[in-house]
Amino acid sequence: MIYFLFPDVLLLFWTLKLTSSQITERWCLHTLKPADLLFEMTSRRNHYTAASLLILMIRIFRGNTLTCHPAEYQTGNECCAMCPPGSRVKTDCTEFRSTSCLPCIEGTFVNQPTGLKQCFPCSNCDPGSGLRIKSSCTTILDAVCEAQEGFYCTDLTKNSCVAAEKHTRCQPGQYISQTGTASKDTVCSDCRDATFSDGTFTSCQPHTQCESENLQLIKAGTAASDAECEEKSLKVTVIVISAVVLPLVIGFILVLVWKRREILAGKICVQSKKMLSWFNG
Repeated sequence: MIYFLFPDVLLLFWTLKLTSSQITERWCLHTLKPADLLFEMTSRRNHYTAASLLILMIRIFRGNTLTCHPAEYQTGNECCAMCPPGSRVKTDCTEFRSTSCLPCIEGTFVNQPTGLKQCFPCSNCDPGSGLRIKSSCTTILDAVCEAQEGFYCTDLTKNSCVAAEKHTRCQPGQYISQTGTASKDTVCSDCRDATFSDGTFTSCQPHTQCESENLQLIKAGTAASDAECEEKSLKVTVIVISAVVLPLVIGFILVLVWKRREILAGKICVQSKKMLSWFNG
């Protein structure tokens, strides 16, 4: 097993052993030239063996602890360059070619460098859910939604409204103490102490004081409605007419009746005298 993993190492040891014996036998018989040649060969073998071991260790270490650059993504044992915003990966890189990218189609986007093979779908600002488009979707930015007029956002994610609800409508007898906004609901409060509101006022209004305006109260105010008044002069006129004219009319009628009786009485007397004269004559 060791021989197959490190054949150069064993070959080096064998070579060093053989060369040492040769150097011992020939040291005194020959010149130093063969020894110099042997030393050079041994040095070369040491250099090649160390280089082979270093390359092998680098490959093993890299395979176990592969760390890619922030602008790269890992696929298998390769670190590939990411595609830029607005595009996606078509094919991964290899030892012989770089990453191939494709632009995102309409209705999709990628807002940062990516190693994904699909773009993200754009958010839908659904009018039926009380949303509207604040900024449209592009290939590098998602659409941004906001609450429609009369609605407020209940779920805000990354500066975009995901869900909205309609503002609360205050009931008669309540006033709007805090007007609803795009992010907050309307706040309603009850009217008190001789005041009223129909639900649309931003403050309760005091009931009309009929007496202070020389008017006659016909219906008292409630928390939901104002007091109802009418002109006093109408009733006064009727009373004055009734108090003055009616006696005059009655007196006139009585005079007429009395006069009629007098006339009738006079006629009766004349007739009676005529009849008496006729009988006596």
